[in-house]
Amino acid sequence: MQTTKKDIRTLSKEDLRNFFVSQGDKSFRGNQVYEWLWSKGAHHFDDMTNLSKETRNMLEAHFVINHIKVDTMQHSNDGTIKNAVRLHDGLVVESVLIPTETRTTACVSSQVGCSLDCNFCATARLKRMRNLAPDEIYDQVVAIDQESRLYHNRPLSNIVFMGMGEPLMNYNNVMKAIDMITSDEGLGMSPKRITVSTSGVSKMIKKMADDEVKFKLAVSLHSAVEEIRNHIMPFTKNFPLPELREALEYWYRKTKSKITYEYVVWGGINDDKKSIDALVKFCKYVPCKVNLIEYNPIDDGEFQQAAPEAIDAYIKALENAGIVAKVRRSRGKDIDAACGQLANKS
Repeated sequence: MQTTKKDIRTLSKEDLRNFFVSQGDKSFRGNQVYEWLWSKGAHHFDDMTNLSKETRNMLEAHFVINHIKVDTMQHSNDGTIKNAVRLHDGLVVESVLIPTETRTTACVSSQVGCSLDCNFCATARLKRMRNLAPDEIYDQVVAIDQESRLYHNRPLSNIVFMGMGEPLMNYNNVMKAIDMITSDEGLGMSPKRITVSTSGVSKMIKKMADDEVKFKLAVSLHSAVEEIRNHIMPFTKNFPLPELREALEYWYRKTKSKITYEYVVWGGINDDKKSIDALVKFCKYVPCKVNLIEYNPIDDGEFQQAAPEAIDAYIKALENAGIVAKVRRSRGKDIDAACGQLANKS
């Protein structure tokens, strides 16, 4: 009977040290293997050149490295790169490299498909197939860092968890991945350069605050009017605005970290004065800034880009209230790599 080999990257450094001792070897071999797996990003045991052939064969007999594979890479006219990332079980997720003059940002996925049901988002139509493991999230970042160095001559500077999936519905794995990304034994990135975006899972926002995370928080708000929010994001009926407000106030009390609201404006949905006034009021509860996002249609009649005048009205009202607001132009639209477009069409 065939036994399934364990993915070696589920083992801690201590586990690896103990494994080598159990095999009658020296514990420091565990440190060597751990370094190969994480900071050196080895895909195969044969890459581990400071281990004997015998040791590599022994590892091969016990374990696998479930490494991701970038299946296809699409290049946008604006320099954005979209990766179709194949996982060890054949499922595919997408991740995106977004370059600007001063930085390159990795937009990574946390689930195959999505747990949520936002009506305007192509990813939500895929439904959630499974959560990504910490190493699968980490691998996306490594791949984009390599692409950033290759195509833009500089290392990756920022990471946003805004790809496929709701990160807070895969909390433990996302936190483990971030621990490894920020660890000196991993990529050594500053947590201040990482933003986790949620659609507003209140209880998990509080948990993050209790866990004293050091990264930034973004909330996909899209409306501060309850009935509009429930219409465009039906799952938010479980996380009403007063509860979200309370969670965000709690977050700020604990972390003193300003929140970013991601906000798409649609014609005929949230482009009226009532919606603008409600957002301005909601923004006064907790120190924040607002990113107004250009909508990227996903072949749908209901959701259409708002007129430029509506965006201008939002900017004016927010700035008059002393709230920092900016319009985020979407990148990579020509390759379906922009916000809400990740749907594994490839």
